[in-house]
Amino acid sequence: MPAPSLNVELERAELERAELEQIELDLFVQALKRRHGHDFSQYAPASLTRRVRQLVHAHHCSSITGLTARLLHEPDFLPLVIKGLSVPVSEMFRDPQVFLALREHVLPVLASYPQITVWQAGCAQGQEVYSLAIMLEEAGLYERSHIFATDFNPDALQRAQEGIYPARDAQLWSRNYLLAGGSQSLASYYSARYDFIKLDQRLRRNITFANHNLVTDKVFCEAHLVLCRNVLIYFSNPLQNHTLTLFRDSLVRGGHLCLGLRESLDFAPVAADFSAVDANLRLYRRSSQLMAEARDGAA
Repeated sequence: MPAPSLNVELERAELERAELEQIELDLFVQALKRRHGHDFSQYAPASLTRRVRQLVHAHHCSSITGLTARLLHEPDFLPLVIKGLSVPVSEMFRDPQVFLALREHVLPVLASYPQITVWQAGCAQGQEVYSLAIMLEEAGLYERSHIFATDFNPDALQRAQEGIYPARDAQLWSRNYLLAGGSQSLASYYSARYDFIKLDQRLRRNITFANHNLVTDKVFCEAHLVLCRNVLIYFSNPLQNHTLTLFRDSLVRGGHLCLGLRESLDFAPVAADFSAVDANLRLYRRSSQLMAEARDGAA
């Protein structure tokens, strides 16, 4: 019998390597859940694998198994893992056309409520939270509004609370602000010093930053508007459905939901509970019928 070709041997070795890596990754996810209560089992596999590989490299581990050992035996290592696995990337008024749609279609509805509650889930380092605060301020609604800004990454939450960002981002954010319908200059909302800008403290007066895990935690509040942008793209389909159900159950009847431009309700089980305000901008409104009441009645 002829010997296997070199290509076949290389392919076999690659498959074995991939299988071993998957075993290591599964054990890492199990360790993270059982030791620390963070469940990443339903995260998108490609994204999770890429970030775990980056953690292995960043912390000079020889393998994912080495990373798991540190996770199990070094209590101070968990924050570094969470920081590496989360995706705290954002900008003020990101996708300005979305914020313009919020100004034009959602804020007038919010104005009809005596008190307004907004939930920004997966708030990262807070740029979009402060964008919301500015919009509500300019619409004359901020005094009767409260924004709950949540994330599972404590490092990102700390950055969000500080409201300090690199000055190099200010030019892009100012352009976004104007495209989003801003009526002043974004510079009127921050002070600049050295290479950083610090957002005005008055923008924080009605914001509560809190740790919340979309995978394991329950309904956070009763909200008139829920924003969760560019988080679901890192979730598997079952976890997306779980999270969208959480948002649905958090919204008052007629409340609004805003997702990222690469996310959609189209194939989710909760889609029937929403109507599209602007499907292209991923802006939806919950049905005026209280689905929870219907379920309770059926029970």
